[in-house]
Amino acid sequence: MKKIAIVRFLAVLVCGVVITGCSLNDRNNNAAAQNGARVTIKNKGSDTIVNLAQAWAEKYTGISNTASVEVSGGGSGTGVAALINGTVDIANCSRQIKPKELEQATQNTGKVPQEFIVGYDALAVYVHPDTPIDKITIPQLAEIYGEDGTITQWSHLGIQNSACPSDEIIRISRQSNSGTYFYFREALLGENRDFRIGSLDLHGSKDVVEVIGRTPCAIGYSGMGYATSHVKMLAIATDENASYYAPTLENVLAKSYPIARPLYMYSLGEPTGEIKAYLDWILSVEGQNIVQKLGFVPVEGN
Repeated sequence: MKKIAIVRFLAVLVCGVVITGCSLNDRNNNAAAQNGARVTIKNKGSDTIVNLAQAWAEKYTGISNTASVEVSGGGSGTGVAALINGTVDIANCSRQIKPKELEQATQNTGKVPQEFIVGYDALAVYVHPDTPIDKITIPQLAEIYGEDGTITQWSHLGIQNSACPSDEIIRISRQSNSGTYFYFREALLGENRDFRIGSLDLHGSKDVVEVIGRTPCAIGYSGMGYATSHVKMLAIATDENASYYAPTLENVLAKSYPIARPLYMYSLGEPTGEIKAYLDWILSVEGQNIVQKLGFVPVEGN
């Protein structure tokens, strides 16, 4: 009987540790608030959004007397994993959270993640400025990136890329934990086809643009907000008989540009207190002005 009692005690103790651990951020923030110190909002995830999230955090820290925001990247998958583990208050995602991830987060923390669309992004296709191409179709991109793809050289697109003596198309992509990778693959290939191997898979959105800017044989994808004078963005059409549209604010708002997506923030449970105030500010006119300033598209009504 004594042994059974000890086992029951340990079981209760373990359960208590799990539940307490999941609310560690809440307890720390509550203690900070009671002591009159700034509450720290932990925000992690998508590399597409990280520059925008940092701009929001810097501006908000100068506005709020009660909260500061700690931002880090690592990819949408990294942000969701932290949300599942209960170690962040807000996860940034350039793709929607998966049902399995939502279930895991709820089971682990006892809180159902809440979704907020905080802007929109046109996913641009980039090439080197010397590449003699200005437009491309989604089926052509699918043949460049997809398994068993038939387009492996620039001449297959009917162009002579004198800046690329080998004629080989160097495919620049993102790592598989990236929401940008996930969205681009789905937009091009649907659910039944995968990317073919052999691409150069980079960690961040900025890295993609920088590599293409110094690689005349390359093609790649990244958010339109990362465009520089060292790369060229291509106009995109859904097929060869459709109109081509450039990744611009106007075309995204008109829903003409075919590779555009929402940008998400997920709070751990229904946001309250400082976290709610921060999300409300992001969705305000002031917060959405920063979205547009950094080359993204604000949510409707701002």
